[in-house]
Amino acid sequence: QVQLVESGGGLVQAGGSLRLSCAASGRTFSKYAMGWFRQAPGKEREFVSAISWSGGVISHADSVKGRFTISRDNAKNTLFLQMNSLKPEDTAVYYCAASPKPYSGSKYDEYDYWGQGTQVTVSS
Repeated sequence: QVQLVESGGGLVQAGGSLRLSCAASGRTFSKYAMGWFRQAPGKEREFVSAISWSGGVISHADSVKGRFTISRDNAKNTLFLQMNSLKPEDTAVYYCAASPKPYSGSKYDEYDYWGQGTQVTVSS
């Protein structure tokens, strides 16, 4: 079992920044690929960013490329998402997820563990 707890969400104006964190506990964090997904009201959950075990492989959805950066600190069992130049369409609940594979990218079904989510609201 892996327990995931997100933090860092909040209300920010368009153009602003937020840094989300995901604290992991339980099994060895460094043996899990990690990802960020988001879900806006009335919409399906969508992929945001993903990172491999070691952090050597990273991917971002086209909608966030150049604005969001995913990273991880395996020594601190923590995943991050730095979000810059935020837009109102980034408003959603953001979830971190863990996959037992070396890298899972946007493959939703490969993520076995999910956090409870943190709300990000971007005002125009």
